[in-house]
Amino acid sequence: MAPLNRSTQKSRPAKTQRATTLEMVRHACPDTAQALRISESFGLALIDSDGIRDLHRGQLIESADALKDGLAEKAMQIHMQRIVGSFVGSAYGAGQFYSRAVTEARDLTTKLPNDTRDEDLDGPVGFDSRAQRKREFAADMGLQAHVLRMAAEGAVSAYEDITGET
Repeated sequence: MAPLNRSTQKSRPAKTQRATTLEMVRHACPDTAQALRISESFGLALIDSDGIRDLHRGQLIESADALKDGLAEKAMQIHMQRIVGSFVGSAYGAGQFYSRAVTEARDLTTKLPNDTRDEDLDGPVGFDSRAQRKREFAADMGLQAHVLRMAAEGAVSAYEDITGET
């Protein structure tokens, strides 16, 4: 087999990747009311949503203030886009993972999709059923997605204050 010559290889078109938006995060991650219901239903810690959002907003504004003398306006904008993009991307990924966890828990809980119908039976004495463990896991993932959503919202709010654009 002859070695491939790079000049003769056909280049593949670059995949166009759609930017993840805060709106996508809001669709994927639980809001404050949903997070409160999850916490109450599963006996999990209550989340200080506003505190998380405000903390992240304040930290990014403070960070930008420290950098402003060393960065040009365009450089600051690019830097902040990268930071905010990572917050938004992380929250969206967590929201997608949460959605899959909810689907798995729902499938195990629903009697019809279970071929053997063993999943809706209680586990051995002292242990939860597999479906219950999946529901609890999904609840944990929901709160994590919510926390990351609040951090992303704070970051986006800071970006708007720092750069003056949405």
